[in-house]
Amino acid sequence: MADNQSAEWTAVCEKFRLAHELSEIESKKDPENNPFRSKYKARDLLKEIHCSLKKNQIEEEGEVDNGADSESSQTGDGEPGNDFGKAYAGDSPAGLRVARLAVVQYHLGVNHIETEELSAGEEHLMTCMKLIDKCTTTRENVSLFIQARNQLGILWAGRDEIEKAQGFLEIAETMYLLYMKEDGQPPLDLQDFFVPQGEELSQQEKTRRFEMAYTHTLYYLAQVYKNLQQYERAGQYCHSTLQRQLEYKQFVPLEWAINAATLSQYYITKTRYMEARHCLAAASVIATLAGEIPSEAAAKESEAEFEKREELLQKRAEIARCWIKYCLNLLQDAKKLLEDNVGELDSDRQEELKRARRNEEEEKEKGRKSAILFGSSDTFDSICSLEEKVSSMLPLDFEEARGIFLVGQGYVAQAKEYFEMDGHVTDHIEILQDHSALFKVLAFFEEDLERRCKMHKRRVDMLEPVCKDLNAQYYLLICRQLQFELAETYYEMMDLKLAVADKQDQPDVHTIKKFNLLCSSSTKYYQMFLDSVRSPEGKFPEKLEDDLLRPALVAKFRVARLQSKLISSNPASQLENLSLSLESYKFVVQYCEENPEAKDVVETELELSVEMVSLLPLKINRIKSTMASSN
Repeated sequence: MADNQSAEWTAVCEKFRLAHELSEIESKKDPENNPFRSKYKARDLLKEIHCSLKKNQIEEEGEVDNGADSESSQTGDGEPGNDFGKAYAGDSPAGLRVARLAVVQYHLGVNHIETEELSAGEEHLMTCMKLIDKCTTTRENVSLFIQARNQLGILWAGRDEIEKAQGFLEIAETMYLLYMKEDGQPPLDLQDFFVPQGEELSQQEKTRRFEMAYTHTLYYLAQVYKNLQQYERAGQYCHSTLQRQLEYKQFVPLEWAINAATLSQYYITKTRYMEARHCLAAASVIATLAGEIPSEAAAKESEAEFEKREELLQKRAEIARCWIKYCLNLLQDAKKLLEDNVGELDSDRQEELKRARRNEEEEKEKGRKSAILFGSSDTFDSICSLEEKVSSMLPLDFEEARGIFLVGQGYVAQAKEYFEMDGHVTDHIEILQDHSALFKVLAFFEEDLERRCKMHKRRVDMLEPVCKDLNAQYYLLICRQLQFELAETYYEMMDLKLAVADKQDQPDVHTIKKFNLLCSSSTKYYQMFLDSVRSPEGKFPEKLEDDLLRPALVAKFRVARLQSKLISSNPASQLENLSLSLESYKFVVQYCEENPEAKDVVETELELSVEMVSLLPLKINRIKSTMASSN
């Protein structure tokens, strides 16, 4: 690639090699009090190379080309593929001299960015672009064209100028696609401009580096589209990035696995469960390529082994949590599809969906699958076998739901191994809440009321001890969540016991006692939740915050209902319970009268409260009359 084989050119190549070594290898050993020492040395060498090239250019051409004009390149909006009016052919001797100068400007730009001198870095990169935009695009300069725009895209994204970043990166993408369509041969790498003849990179390595530059373009575009809230495009670009990283073996296993697991969560929001499952299966398999988890004994003896153990356990636990969300959302979406207007399973709808699935689903899945597969020959089978362990179809009956529940429960156990209560309070409780939610949604599919009640009891057993031990001063939000969920769980159990009792002619003493206990437990936790909203002086707020408005009014409404449901043969107790119930119903009605914006938030509860405020006094008066006549 050199214009001559003189000693001077050999010295330039050696300086470039040293600058690269200083920047990429030696800089990692720099002391904390001088973190950019090697970067500055590399910069000095690059400046010397630039002077040598300028001198050589004057001798060759009799002029110095600073790459001035070219307005289009100043904005990054030059039309790729439009070679009309270019000063040099990209593969001509003059075009190569310009490209070599542009490569040095590129490395000076990256060097300044790495030493946190962003404006100077931008200036060098723009100079690089102005130079290269004077040449027709050929295999000699296409890689530089793309990499310079990648760097400017990253720079502007870092400044929150997302649309400007988008402009640079989309042109880089278009240039790659155009080049691959019109030429497609392995292009020159930036390193090839400064190596003695015969030491150029192999065709294979040139291809690998060029494809890596384009993979970076796609990766940065995925971030740009995400920031622009174009989530569909962001998901597509993220998926393409992950596919290419595997294809060209350009990935760090744990980093790749976390990115794939994160992408699965996007697919879940779009109810694209087959793609979500595929991402998670690939994440789990690729994570194993990071190696075996060191034993506790090894971790105690070596800091490096300890750090490796921590990282592997944490990342695998994070992937397990993504699997939990997959199972939970799959079950919850099925519930939404199957429930009737009172939240019970609609058997007619269930049969209708089963018939439709038999007719459609298989063909639909085959078509989708061909477009989204990850993996190479050595990981493909492992990914497929992991996918087969859990369905990607919405479950339509208890057995199907149970299969998904059990997979989710397995990942709960895996996630809790790392996210223990000691040291990971918030994470541990979130996992428990997801486990509870898995039981809750599985109960929906269970027809037997007693078994359904036992599932809710499992939820109480896992959440109640944590709720009791947690310090509300430090974990107020979590305490409120747990109090409300426990209240709701006891409330559901009370409704189930009521449904069981309705089937009996006369409930026995044990059933009544159990029922009243469930009512009292639910009331207790709703009351704890409501008390947490009070001021330190114990005063309930005149106006509730938006995030507390519905939960607080629903809690008050349910307390009213629970107080009226308590079973007692003692008229005095009945009177007390109904009076308390009336007081709670009145609170809901009064609050909505004083704050009209609350009416839409608790429409159903308000309607029933208004009704009960007019009916309960009649019931109370009847009991009072009975009590008076019996005296």
